[in-house]
Amino acid sequence: MSAVADEIWDILRGLAKSHEEFRSAFEVSKKETDRILRELSESQKDTELKFKETAREIKAVNTSVGRLTNRLGDFVEEAVRPSAVRLFRERGIDIHEVQQNVTAKRDGEALEIDLLVVNNEEVVVIECKSNLSIDDVNEQLERLEKVKRLLPRYKDCRILGAVAGMVIPDNVATYAIRKGLYVIGQNGEHLELRNDVSFAAKVW
Repeated sequence: MSAVADEIWDILRGLAKSHEEFRSAFEVSKKETDRILRELSESQKDTELKFKETAREIKAVNTSVGRLTNRLGDFVEEAVRPSAVRLFRERGIDIHEVQQNVTAKRDGEALEIDLLVVNNEEVVVIECKSNLSIDDVNEQLERLEKVKRLLPRYKDCRILGAVAGMVIPDNVATYAIRKGLYVIGQNGEHLELRNDVSFAAKVW
């Protein structure tokens, strides 16, 4: 019996020792895990801070780009305005007045026009962009659909459309011309109409 008891005590002591070793290893592991979690938390906070700083920088850049784009658009508008009379008179459209930054609101609809060149029978609606795109052309087409509704004083006039830009890719110019718009672009130091002399503008 004594030998059996001794064997049992040896087993129990072994289990106790194993338990103590396990508890000790667990404590070490827990401390290591806590340390890793703290480092991850600090790293996450640092990443979030850097992300916020980057977001602020991106927002500042976008704001600056937006302002620059607007200023370039204004520059194009100022360049086109004095040339518009000459350009359209050369195409047989006499111009009596040039209106800039025309806005209108009626029945929940709004309209903004960069330039209007007008005579007694015809109105040319000109949209000016620094870099003309297909989307700009489509927006101009939508704008032209609204003119007679929102500017009824021109309801008996022939409404024509034009787009102008500092940079006009060939495919965009071709698209605009196919849609019946005049295209005003840079040629050296001067502005010109990209449409050939046989061009027939769409009338709204």
